Amino acid sequence: APPGMPAARYLSRSLAAVRRLSYAVGHFLNDLCASMWFTYLLVFYHSVLGFRNTNAGVLLLVGQVADAICTPLVGYESDQTSGCGNYGKRKTWHLVGTLSVVVSFAFIFNRCLGCDPQTPQWASLIYFAPFIIVFQFGWAATQISHLSLIPELVTCEHAKVELTAYRYAFTVIANITVYALAYLLFHMQAGKDEDSLGPADIDIFRNLSLIVLGIGVLFAFFFHLGTTEGHNHPEEEEDEGERRPLLATTSPRVPSPLLQWKCWLQQPSFYQAGDLFSPLLIVNRFYPIFLLNQNFIATIPLVMYVSGFLSSFIMKPVSKRIGKSLTYFVGLLLIMAFSYWVLLDDRMGQQIYGAAVLLGAGSATILVISLAMTAELIADQTQSGAFVYGAMSFTDKLANGVAVMMIQALHPCHTVVCCPACVWFYHYVMVIVTGGVAVVAALALCSILIWPIKIRPRE
Repeated sequence: APPGMPAARYLSRSLAAVRRLSYAVGHFLNDLCASMWFTYLLVFYHSVLGFRNTNAGVLLLVGQVADAICTPLVGYESDQTSGCGNYGKRKTWHLVGTLSVVVSFAFIFNRCLGCDPQTPQWASLIYFAPFIIVFQFGWAATQISHLSLIPELVTCEHAKVELTAYRYAFTVIANITVYALAYLLFHMQAGKDEDSLGPADIDIFRNLSLIVLGIGVLFAFFFHLGTTEGHNHPEEEEDEGERRPLLATTSPRVPSPLLQWKCWLQQPSFYQAGDLFSPLLIVNRFYPIFLLNQNFIATIPLVMYVSGFLSSFIMKPVSKRIGKSLTYFVGLLLIMAFSYWVLLDDRMGQQIYGAAVLLGAGSATILVISLAMTAELIADQTQSGAFVYGAMSFTDKLANGVAVMMIQALHPCHTVVCCPACVWFYHYVMVIVTGGVAVVAALALCSILIWPIKIRPRE
């Protein structure tokens, strides 16, 4: 131990660091799969398998609807069940979700078994839909159980921001891993035009999905080995100043009655947190403007996530200095700046990388802070925390699926190859979606100034 520090406290710090690390990697498999899902699903089914725009959108919509339905249901069941023996209810659901993802994901980015060029697309849709539904159930089970562990592992508000930032840092690493692997796999393929995607790339996406699953399973094993479900608050020993809440309150927090899922629906702050959670729609959802050819299929998303990764390191000190609300607002300003930049420059060259930095840093900020605010709202109500996270995800997933389906239906090109009209189409999609959602979130943030996020007693 360092001079002047008791050995017991030094050991506590080391143990806490290992547990934070093991927790942070628990969502790595989900993040790897989500990166492929949101970035490459439409590209794979439209440009590689030759599906029509609407059919590719239907598959994504099926997945998002399944995810939206599963998240609150999994949250409710996770709160009600006791888990498998002494393993813990959150970790039990996490294991169930991980197994579901592993057995289904490899079939999504692969050719339809038993299909041939004469097979109608509706038959292929029926083939892929069950795998997508199982995958989304597993993804939801893993996500909700992992998020609901935050208020159970730490109680200090700044520690929740820190744990969420660590979690997001590995989300960024997961996305960088996928894009780096995609870059290598595409450039290792010889004898092919670099600017086109087609049926010859099926094997690349299949191999990418198998590599992703292998890496993710290793990190999931580390999570289950190193994370013990239950309260653990060594962070509170390190800095007594971190006990102060980020949002000032008129009176100290007092123990509140246990809230079940019906009680949350009567809490105004529940809906405030949901409005702040909604901008997740713009996080890694709308990349088609960058994916018109292989030159941008990995580099632009990579730049976005590197900027998000770097910004996650300063999230805790910034939120401690200016508060979570102002930090969230800074993230929204970055998103608005990105939208305005894209609106003014309709023929972006290398400047697109600068805009990607803004989008990546802004998305990372609002993601980390919105999750931290949700954890702050749950506080000691961990018995129903999974339902809260599930309900928050419901709106995000459903809105995302509907938005993508509408975009695919309005797509001006009716062939597999993107026509010139899709350039301006995706240009204004990026402006309207990112800027519009940011403005709505800013209005929701203003409500916190009048009604701070907290549990209000009711008769």
